[in-house]
Amino acid sequence: VQLQASGGGLVQTGGSLRLSCEFTGSRFGINIMDWYRQAPGKQRELVASITSGRNTNYADFVKGRFTISRDITKNIVYLQMNSLKSEDTAIYYCNTRPNVILPWGQGTQVTVSS
Repeated sequence: VQLQASGGGLVQTGGSLRLSCEFTGSRFGINIMDWYRQAPGKQRELVASITSGRNTNYADFVKGRFTISRDITKNIVYLQMNSLKSEDTAIYYCNTRPNVILPWGQGTQVTVSS
């Protein structure tokens, strides 16, 4: 399985972006798709998750602002990010569970300017 995250960019505070994670290869064993982020000098943290049954879970710091969704027919997982804050600035990555894909992809940079 290969993962390719895209859709990042520079946006002002309060703006929106939609990230995409396209995965290629077999979906066997993939139950959960996750979005993570890593800000400079900080550890990678889980942002949002979606199961094969479309159950979703969000970190407290994005609840009400971010929405994760998936298009199984296109093998794409999205992260709609609204009301962006400067603290959302980070590289965003996607990955799977229970089998985490290694190495991690390059991610996509999101920069929120005030």
